[in-house]
Amino acid sequence: MQFVQLIDYETDRPDEMDRLMDQWAQATEGTRIPTSAMVGHDRDNPKHYVEIVEFPSYEEAMRNNDLPETQQFADRMRALCTRGPSFVNLNVERHTPA
Repeated sequence: MQFVQLIDYETDRPDEMDRLMDQWAQATEGTRIPTSAMVGHDRDNPKHYVEIVEFPSYEEAMRNNDLPETQQFADRMRALCTRGPSFVNLNVERHTPA
């Protein structure tokens, strides 16, 4: 079953967060598991962001989480956050492409 993780956080260092995400993508080239990811920026709160990450399944998401590069990314991400990150783990019950 397809799985989506929402990562909710606030930061006053968005440029550093972007660089960190790029570094993680480069470090996990060929081993990362997400099928897609996007980051949304709250129009009403300039420090608030939500990342939406898709995986083939919950099990694959957990396998991705166990990658050393992902653990390092999570530690560095926490250091850049002023709030969070908090995670919402969702099994996809319905998906209707546009």
